[in-house]
Amino acid sequence: MNGPLATTSGAPGVSTSGPAAATDAFAAILSNAEKVYRTDRIETVALSGVNLEIRRGEFVSVMGPSGSGKSTLLNILGLLDTPTSGRLVLAGHEIADLGDRELSRLRNEIVGFIFQTFHLIADLNVIDNVELPLLYRGTGASERRRLAGEALEKVGLSARMHHFPHQLSGGQRQ
Repeated sequence: MNGPLATTSGAPGVSTSGPAAATDAFAAILSNAEKVYRTDRIETVALSGVNLEIRRGEFVSVMGPSGSGKSTLLNILGLLDTPTSGRLVLAGHEIADLGDRELSRLRNEIVGFIFQTFHLIADLNVIDNVELPLLYRGTGASERRRLAGEALEKVGLSARMHHFPHQLSGGQRQ
C-alpha cells in the first residue's frame, strides 16, 4: 500500500459512529480485511486491517493516492475479489460461507459498478447492452425491454437506445 486509504460517508439522519447495531442495518461490514497478492518472488500487501461499516442508504466515497488499495477495496466489496483474510458481510450474507453460484447471484442482484472504462458489447445496441444483466438474471423479454427503457429514460439516453456503442460519446457510454 502506497499511502493511507480514507473513506467519508454520510446520509441524512444516519449516524456513522459507534458500535455496529444489527447486521440488517448495514449494507456491508468489512472486518479486519487483508488482501495480499503473491507471485513466486514478490508479496504485495494491498489492504491491511481494513474495517468498514456501510449502513443501508449511506453514501460512501473512497479516497487515497494511487496504489493505496481503493480498487482492491471496491473489488472486494463488489464481490469481484476476495480478501486474503478478514470477514465480509454483504446485504446480510456472510460471504465466506457462499459458493460461486451464490456469489454470482449476489453480484447480479445487489452489486452495481460503473467502471472507468466502459464495458459495452460493440455488436449490441444500447438497449440490448442495458438488457444483458437482466437476461442473466432470468428476466423475461418484455420485462427486460421495459426496465431497460426506463433506465435509459432516467439517464436521458432513450433517444439513443438503438445506437451502437461507437455512435455514442464517451460520457454517454459511461
